[in-house]
Amino acid sequence: MTEERAPDPAAWDRVIDDYERHLRLERDLTEHTVRSYVADVRGLAEHAERMGVTDPADVTIRTLRSHLAQLRTLGRARSTIARRTTSLRVFTGWLRRSGRSETDAAALLVSPVARRELPATLSAADVRAVLDAATARIDTDAVTGTRDLAILEILYATGIRVGELVGLDVDDVDTARRLVRVFGKGRKERSVPFGLPAQDALDAWLAIGRPQVVTAASGPAVFLGVRGRRLDPRAAREVVHRRLGDVEGVPVLGPHALRHTAATHLLEGGADLRAVQEVLGHASIGTTQIYTHVSNERLRAAFRQAHPRA
Repeated sequence: MTEERAPDPAAWDRVIDDYERHLRLERDLTEHTVRSYVADVRGLAEHAERMGVTDPADVTIRTLRSHLAQLRTLGRARSTIARRTTSLRVFTGWLRRSGRSETDAAALLVSPVARRELPATLSAADVRAVLDAATARIDTDAVTGTRDLAILEILYATGIRVGELVGLDVDDVDTARRLVRVFGKGRKERSVPFGLPAQDALDAWLAIGRPQVVTAASGPAVFLGVRGRRLDPRAAREVVHRRLGDVEGVPVLGPHALRHTAATHLLEGGADLRAVQEVLGHASIGTTQIYTHVSNERLRAAFRQAHPRA
């Protein structure tokens, strides 16, 4: 007969701490990803303990299905539940591989098919209006004006994520070949090209704006806040929100919308889907294909508006 383990009230906390170290040190995931994965497991832990499962080793597929069913009852979106299912698979797989559980409870767990929402994008005219307005601001605020314009130009030119933008160091910018080196999800490195307008804006920030705020705490960071420290993602998002808000009629979106916009405009301009995948750093071509749907929707909208027999 199997000997029953005595309840350990600290079992979940201890395992979650170990899991967080694994994600951070062994898998070298971004801070945002680590926080998301850990939060998902804490949600599972709370539900499991209410079911009387006080040790992660005792989690079963029934525990997981009950947790996901509760999320559906609470009205969580299908995309959220699909992402949570993937997160739980990562966790239970780690439990099994690390010897903390005899089985992988989520091995047979089926993810719900998430509906792919078309991402919000800006038109080419909207982008020009935003960049023109940002350029005009330099006359009244040379420091943050040059920085904000460089942020907008680089985000739109390269389609990089906001975390990749603020992580840029001076040595990551190759002005001779007009390339930026970024580290994406899972610390995967890629080089992304940018055009002359982005180079001009970046050169102006590095030559005029950055030297006025740089301090000993700046390090090699390309983009700095007004106190000279590396710009954080939240501040970069606020910059984009403010600059888009400066132009009447332009939807006030975030940096990810500029990433979506860059990808959509590349495809509309004739870029190959594989090339766009490389630029964006997508692991799967399926993720990039959403932008073909955006382009098709725009084409249909233009047809309905312009064709007399639409």
